[in-house]
Amino acid sequence: MDLSMYPAEPFRIKSVETIKMNTREERQEVIRRAGYNTFLIDSEDVYIDLLTDSGTNAMSDRQWSGMMLGDEAYAGSRNFHHLEATVQELFGFKHVVPTHQGRGAENILSRIAIKPGQYVPGNMYFTTTRYHQETNGGIFHDIIVDEAHDASIDLPFKGNVDLGKLKALVDKVGAEQIAYVCVAITVNLAGGQPVSMANMREVYQYCHSKGIKVFMDATRCVENAWFIKEREPEFKDASIRDIVREEFSYSDGCTMSGKKDCITNIGGFLCVNDEELFTAAKEMVVVFEGMPSYGGMAGRDMEAMAIGLKEAMQEEYIEHRIKQVRYLGERLMEAGVPIVEPVGGHAVFLDARRFCPHLTQSQFPAQALAAAIYVEGGVRSMERGIISAGRDKTTGLDHAPKLETVRLTIPRRVYTYTHMDYVAQSVIKLYRHREDIRGLKWVYEPKQLRFFTGKFEQL
Repeated sequence: MDLSMYPAEPFRIKSVETIKMNTREERQEVIRRAGYNTFLIDSEDVYIDLLTDSGTNAMSDRQWSGMMLGDEAYAGSRNFHHLEATVQELFGFKHVVPTHQGRGAENILSRIAIKPGQYVPGNMYFTTTRYHQETNGGIFHDIIVDEAHDASIDLPFKGNVDLGKLKALVDKVGAEQIAYVCVAITVNLAGGQPVSMANMREVYQYCHSKGIKVFMDATRCVENAWFIKEREPEFKDASIRDIVREEFSYSDGCTMSGKKDCITNIGGFLCVNDEELFTAAKEMVVVFEGMPSYGGMAGRDMEAMAIGLKEAMQEEYIEHRIKQVRYLGERLMEAGVPIVEPVGGHAVFLDARRFCPHLTQSQFPAQALAAAIYVEGGVRSMERGIISAGRDKTTGLDHAPKLETVRLTIPRRVYTYTHMDYVAQSVIKLYRHREDIRGLKWVYEPKQLRFFTGKFEQL
């Protein structure tokens, strides 16, 4: 491994949080009590927490300073106007509707933009996104390139929309039966894979010609911009700010979880250009979130998010962010550990099918692997496979995705390369005795988003 490829942290650590190490025997008891679900482990029982990058980021001194400037007025907060102006400047959309987090924006968009029976094509599903779409009568239709479903294929833009799939759906059902096209940048469940600018442009031009709106899941739009800069020659000299602005020029709006690329602990927003949708969104945010000028957030949260979004555009920050994740992936690949290739922007995804070939998908290999990783080294990760995919609303049968993965998700500005070394060592050690990993069966299966609170026992 060429260590010169990985830049040092572009920040100084001014405050620290002590974390606890426990014994293997203690961790075995913890995971048993948690029903072999890493979501149900207490934070104090975790050494390195790679469950998610959502809201687990370290805020800067400027963000913390902004927290002291919170205008907690119920309506018309100056912090909202700062956030609104920042988003309009960086993203280019006309209207901004704040929400408590990304799924709040997903809920509102789904309610105002989907008529029962309409299709919502997207470049691979995401759990909460599809839930909101289907709950509001939509039918999710996967239009990602086929290669995204194969962990071993290395493509620079594995998150791209397959335009042929989209056209075939439109030809079959008619443009009026398409609620909107949802383009995620990056694609989480494909392994944090980016979408090329050329693909976004092509999709938007086609949809515009058919009168179909395009909405982006903008959660990791800055990470996507870095990959465009790195891999698309047209943009090698462009700034991250300019790339982000052009990304959104090929859409009619977006949903945003500020808990990722805004580098905050809470918050989100919905952006739209259409006046009617904006009016409908404001009416809906009052019902589910709060006033249109705070949307479930405190003023201080909006201030931190506005500052964090600007900080995310700094090239030194985003380069380190991407390459820290890549460093972990390279360490694992050098040891022969099977992962989703290429390494994405926010996480390394272990390929549970190849990691645990002795387990069938019905034995929940990714769930079992995540539990085993915790026992091995106190590292908390997350299943992204058949458990997360849930059940078909019509048939009641499990969705059985081709990708069965465990996500090692790196929070922003929280861990060092030494922490990544420890994670790599723990996973590599487990891989050497992977046949010891036992399958699981349900003890308690929730009806909605079962991966959050479900419980299991070993076979």
